[in-house]
Amino acid sequence: MKCDIDYKLYVVTEEDMPFDKLLSIIKQAVNGGASLIQLREKTSEGKIFYKKAVQLKQLLDTLSIPLIINDRVDIALAVDAAGIHLGQSDLPMEAVKKIIPDSMIVGISAHTVEEAILAEEAGADYIGVGSVFPTSTKPDAKLLPNGMLGKIIESVSIPVVAIGGINEKNVSQLKAFELDGIVVVSAITRSDDPKSAAERLLKNAFG
Repeated sequence: MKCDIDYKLYVVTEEDMPFDKLLSIIKQAVNGGASLIQLREKTSEGKIFYKKAVQLKQLLDTLSIPLIINDRVDIALAVDAAGIHLGQSDLPMEAVKKIIPDSMIVGISAHTVEEAILAEEAGADYIGVGSVFPTSTKPDAKLLPNGMLGKIIESVSIPVVAIGGINEKNVSQLKAFELDGIVVVSAITRSDDPKSAAERLLKNAFG
């Protein structure tokens, strides 16, 4: 049985900061309303990624918040994460579904209507769509063409979250779309007050 996921404020971690500091930031963000956390480690060796995942999972379990692992299915399985998030160049959904339990959710990044429809048909539980704004944390991310976010939302029946450059100032621009959630990185991880930042993001996006 898959857990009931609240996608409203989906926080993705930053790799290049002391992990103790990151854990403190995540705890504050959850106190401010963050509802889902993804551990994203693009350059870490497997052992380091695993150690971080174990520590973050322990913290999130005490807060009753689900953990999503980016890319690494093996680590998601090893720490009994709630889910895995895949990019278009990662393992195909069909292969991933063969090796994960039914209880684990799978998200996939999509940039076009075709990618979104294929993801849903393959069994994705949610779709991350972006980049909706220019982003410093993923400079190679392509900006979505005007109107694409709305078209993708209309094309699928599974939850859609927006990602890419979202902050307190621009998030209100997404109110016009029927999004299930927003995905943020630096708006939380680089904030002086992650709890208040989380509260303001939720208010500006859904209030």
